[in-house]
Amino acid sequence: MSTSAGTRRTNVRAALFTAPLVVLGVLGTAVAPAGATPHAPHTSHTPHHPAKSLTCRGEGVDRDALIRYRTSTVIDAPLSTIWKIQTDVERWPSWQAPVATTERLDHGPFRAGSAFRWTTPVPQTPTTPATTLEITSTVEQLKRKSCIRWTGPAIGEGLRIDRGVHVWNFTEVRGGVRVSTEETHVGEQIESNVPLATEILGQGLEGWLSELKVTAEARAHG
Repeated sequence: MSTSAGTRRTNVRAALFTAPLVVLGVLGTAVAPAGATPHAPHTSHTPHHPAKSLTCRGEGVDRDALIRYRTSTVIDAPLSTIWKIQTDVERWPSWQAPVATTERLDHGPFRAGSAFRWTTPVPQTPTTPATTLEITSTVEQLKRKSCIRWTGPAIGEGLRIDRGVHVWNFTEVRGGVRVSTEETHVGEQIESNVPLATEILGQGLEGWLSELKVTAEARAHG
């Protein structure tokens, strides 16, 4: 991967989630890895105001958020493998290059009420300085091996996302598991350029799914 491609990948992912929010991660933010195709046949995406939002235990993303993105992919791996990779948040840096650090703020099984803090570096952009985003995510709803919804802010020096809401759905289908994700961001700063913020969020979620797919399939078939 060229230096310019690597810089752009880190730049886009870091802007996030999530929420995703997140990316998400709450907040999610990253360009798909080199060689990946964000709009590949296995991925469907709805960049703005999908007809029906994803939910977890009846709760979804922020209904009135201006910045939102939804996408999905089918992963050829057991649901148990995908779920373990996704919920073992302390190991995210081992397979998500843009995630610098993660820390669980509670103990025991990943569940509703769990919280975690993670960081991602953000290079300078035309509108924001180089900084490190610190994202504090709280799991609001969870159904084991079915869905997760977490929320929280992302804060860095000169850059702030007031609230990210990130929903994940996991559904067994022919050929594996369809992983669907939707995230919204709210904040005066990022809402100053909604198209750019939406593009950054979308690239981040596409990158997250791409890395999750590669990691899960390698673990399942390696």
